[in-house]
Amino acid sequence: MSEAKSVNGYLINQAKDGQWWVDSVGGENIAGPFPSEALAIEVASVLQDQPAAPKRRGKDKS
Repeated sequence: MSEAKSVNGYLINQAKDGQWWVDSVGGENIAGPFPSEALAIEVASVLQDQPAAPKRRGKDKS
């Protein structure tokens, strides 16, 4: 296994089976598996984080 590469804020990791994954910095699998590192890098380069949805406000209990 090779050392993880950082692309667009995501980590490109090779699994023990030789497949490639796009992971978050926290270690969560985002996309994959991919047959090549180049394909994983291409996918990571176009990924965009979505902002969290605004929290809903409950009815006032007045």
